[in-house]
Amino acid sequence: MKVLNVCGARPNFMKIAPLMRAFQQRADYDARLVHTGQHYDEAMSKAFFDDLNLPRPDINLEVGSASHAVQTARIMERFEPVCLDERPDAVLVVGDVNSTIACALVAAKLHIAIIHVEAGLRSFDRTMPEEVNRVLTDAISDLLFVTEPSGVENLTREGVPADRIHLVGNVMIDTLRAQQALAEQSDVLARLELTPRGYGVLTLHRPATVDDPAVLGGVCDAFERIQAELPLAFPLHPRTRNNMRQSGILARLEAMPGMRLLDPLGYLDFLKLTSSAAVVLTDSGGIQEETTVLGVPCLTLRENTERPITIDQGTNQLVGVAPDRILGAFESVRKGELEHRVPDLWDGQAAERIADVMLKWHTAR
Repeated sequence: MKVLNVCGARPNFMKIAPLMRAFQQRADYDARLVHTGQHYDEAMSKAFFDDLNLPRPDINLEVGSASHAVQTARIMERFEPVCLDERPDAVLVVGDVNSTIACALVAAKLHIAIIHVEAGLRSFDRTMPEEVNRVLTDAISDLLFVTEPSGVENLTREGVPADRIHLVGNVMIDTLRAQQALAEQSDVLARLELTPRGYGVLTLHRPATVDDPAVLGGVCDAFERIQAELPLAFPLHPRTRNNMRQSGILARLEAMPGMRLLDPLGYLDFLKLTSSAAVVLTDSGGIQEETTVLGVPCLTLRENTERPITIDQGTNQLVGVAPDRILGAFESVRKGELEHRVPDLWDGQAAERIADVMLKWHTAR
């Protein structure tokens, strides 16, 4: 079975790594890795390939940064000749970034089967670019692999036939479990002069959080209070850093004694940082899942989540962007013990299950 496996942005790399390993261990697969170049700099791309032992891409589209429309169009324009030349049996896409929908659309137009890993997640907020990407990709996919029961419910409600939907677990957690022992050897805490459970981790990157100076200023009011009690390690997404610089908020953060502003970290350093934290504040989807498995309290700075199992069973709380809510949730975390459990099938074997299902499906065709 010849499969073009697409990755493009930092969250994709953790999801594609265990899949590539599973395919490479099976003689029945010819698995090619396509990197769209959506995240292209050293910190956002190459370091992750090194940390995750990802093979060098067979094909790199090198699209670079642009608006949603321009970037999606560039990916489609450059991916189409790859499909025509490679003639794969299927195109596999992961997650919900521009690379996901762009390559899925190309495959659909060329009548190539589409496999979507991490299908069915819904925030029900169409202002999120990722939500649009998710819904559209699922609508044109032939095989949909789901991380949690809510995904099955969403796809069923949207009319996807049951034989296309497979609840297999979470490939991002495959990567976490595979790399956790190695991450423990990271010296990132010593480099940052932090002690286990003696600090928090902060990440921000979503447009709803970082594009509006008023929203950004409000959450920074909360961060200012928190860092006075608990140091905060804040790896800055390039776009977040640029927005903060333009709004003047970066200088304000730099003046906070408990705020550690960092360049983007590699996967192993970041996993060590989050696994040893007292609390994580984030607007990321994947970090909600990782903290659930790690047992670390997570305060999600959003009004919705496409990963409800992280709230029902995990360590996640939705706290929005109002400073009072953030601070109230932080105080409750500092005072209380958090009960949680790891969701079913988040056992490090999702990629193996996916590879098995794909081969049976291809043989049956």
